[in-house]
Amino acid sequence: MKRVCEWIGLGGVSLVLASFSEAALAAEAVATLDLTDSGLGIAALVIFVLAYALVISEENIHLRKSKPVVVAAGVIWILVALAYTAAGESALAEELVSHNLLEFVELFLFLLAAMTYINTMEERGIFNLLRAKLVSAGFSLRKLFWITGLISFAMSPLADNLTTALLMAAVVVSIGGDNTRFVVLGCINVVVAANAGGVFSPFGDITTLMIWQAGHVQFQEFFVLVLPSITNWVVTAGIMSFAVPVDNPEPIKEEVEVKYGGWVVVGLFGLTIALAVSFHNFLHLPPMLGMMTGLGILKLFGYYLQMRDAGYMGASTDLVSGDASMFSDSMREDTIERGNQQPYNIFHNLQRAEWDTLIFFYGIILCVGGLGAFGYLAVVSEFTYEGLGPTTANILVGFASALIDNIPVMFAVLEMSPEMDLFQWLLITLTAGAGGSMLSIGSAAGVAVMGQARGIYTFFAHLKWSWAIMLGYFASIGVHFLLNS
Repeated sequence: MKRVCEWIGLGGVSLVLASFSEAALAAEAVATLDLTDSGLGIAALVIFVLAYALVISEENIHLRKSKPVVVAAGVIWILVALAYTAAGESALAEELVSHNLLEFVELFLFLLAAMTYINTMEERGIFNLLRAKLVSAGFSLRKLFWITGLISFAMSPLADNLTTALLMAAVVVSIGGDNTRFVVLGCINVVVAANAGGVFSPFGDITTLMIWQAGHVQFQEFFVLVLPSITNWVVTAGIMSFAVPVDNPEPIKEEVEVKYGGWVVVGLFGLTIALAVSFHNFLHLPPMLGMMTGLGILKLFGYYLQMRDAGYMGASTDLVSGDASMFSDSMREDTIERGNQQPYNIFHNLQRAEWDTLIFFYGIILCVGGLGAFGYLAVVSEFTYEGLGPTTANILVGFASALIDNIPVMFAVLEMSPEMDLFQWLLITLTAGAGGSMLSIGSAAGVAVMGQARGIYTFFAHLKWSWAIMLGYFASIGVHFLLNS
């Protein structure tokens, strides 16, 4: 799973988390200079385009996506500093970069806690149990098409669209075997369902997460997007289902057990989500604090698991301090002989967090923030939201998310901070989340599944059904206007 999770950044979005901090509010109030026609400003734009071209070419050139954007971020802010110093506003440049750094730090800590929980549940066997149950059930391919889609839609709001897509794509590939048509259609269905299900929950996609923590939409207000999200998936899946084979796959018998404490971890994850919501809604503090508190609780429970495992395996508990390095090589060899197991260690799951993705977020936030410092975001905002109107602009965001990637698109929108009511913020939540499904490269789920079913589920295989996904996209927008306008 870790190898495929490296693609998470291609479908996520960065967020403006600083709306609950006085320092951040002060930074947001600082006006930027209009340097879009300057040589330094144009150079910064060219650097960003070149860096992002390398990002979207990652699958072909095998260059980790974080590397070009981190370098581009540094160069862009050098150009910002030179331009602002020349204009006599060097202190303003420092305030702007501090604002962007605060956004990254809060995003980083939130995602680190979430990733550690997901990795722990995977290590305890929760996801393997679900996969094994479905694979061995003996349903027809058409039934499995709908079942995997429904589970993807229902799981995505809590487990996030990327994790959901990875899990269910593994199920589809296991079931489909050599049946290429089913694997392709099943993978497309999983991607669409996971992205649609992530729309109505702050935990389903980084898009919704950022909008929630920016304060534009409250936690409970996202749930009005349930029916538009269902429409988005059902319309597309209904069209594709006619092409799904009706054969019955060979049932696969696989015994999977959840490790000790696995269901406790699931409960702690639910508690952590409740803490994040409570910190935001009742204490008016960043949800990141709730997530990190929940991570601390998980680490305490992890200490208990480690002590228990060490005693069960016959290791000396005097050596156990919660740090993997405290286990000697002889102990590791001994545990391997006892069944290829080691005492549980929470730090292993922390290490398995997708660091390339987290550093990618740093680079993209600083890059887009630097372009904003040159005044490009203000120009785009004036052309789209003031010229075309918020409805047209927000619908176009969905197409931009599919073509470019919704990380820079949504972060740019939040940096623009257009004047919109709740209906329009919900609309852009829907379009940015569901719009990425129109192309396989438009979402984290799509790119990850391309790696999961490499050579079968491809960009062009997905493109053949983009018309059906687009129908679902516009149908969901119609339902949103009908119910929520």
